[in-house]
Amino acid sequence: MLFDTHVHLNAEQYNDDLEEVIDRAKAEGVTNMVVVGFDQETIEKAIELAEKYEFIYASVGWHPVDAIDMTADHLEWLRELAGHPKVVALGEMGLDYHWDKSPKEVQKEVFRKQIRLAKEVQLPIIIHNREATADIVEILKEENAAEVGGIMHCYSGSVEIALECIEMNFLISLGGPVTFKNAKKPKEVAEKIPLDQLLVETDCPYLTPHPFRGKRNEPAYVKLVAEEIAGIKGLALEEVAEATAENAKKLFGIK
Repeated sequence: MLFDTHVHLNAEQYNDDLEEVIDRAKAEGVTNMVVVGFDQETIEKAIELAEKYEFIYASVGWHPVDAIDMTADHLEWLRELAGHPKVVALGEMGLDYHWDKSPKEVQKEVFRKQIRLAKEVQLPIIIHNREATADIVEILKEENAAEVGGIMHCYSGSVEIALECIEMNFLISLGGPVTFKNAKKPKEVAEKIPLDQLLVETDCPYLTPHPFRGKRNEPAYVKLVAEEIAGIKGLALEEVAEATAENAKKLFGIK
């Protein structure tokens, strides 16, 4: 019973073998996954996959790198999609200061608009953060994002910031990097953050866990993430898998 809370099976990397990828995930005990859409093309594909497979859900939002491309019509479209029975969250959204396609002020404005929409439609949000922690925490507080809460996706920050996010009703999601030998912060987070506040994810096709690092990631490998957390916490894999899956279902409102 594993719940991969962040996959991009809507990416072109799976065009040739999507069914095999899904079969391998199920064989490794993955019972649910959320396909994340972050622009028009990937959102459409996320909805398509969620409608096709009973165990797949969708999240829809606008990625900060592409914030400059988001229009008022796109925001209205997200509002409509929020009512879809298989849409369980808005995002990924947030701030990304690594790439410079979208100016910081544009990113912040689009981020705030999506948080306000999430509060309007009462869906949790999935946060993308790259080199922007202070601004993200500030905006989440200013917009009272705690009202809906959500996920700090592929968390790579400190235990202290993680606890601050938990206070704002956010769960901490760990991905492939927790398995990397020198990943000090994710391992500390896995150790210190209570199991009832953790999620697991792959962010596939990116951030492939050890020992497949450098190759295409896929949902089956979420088991490696859960195994690493179990080892760090001194727990059985089954306990981590079940707890993180229940955390996800509760957050997403999945019965």
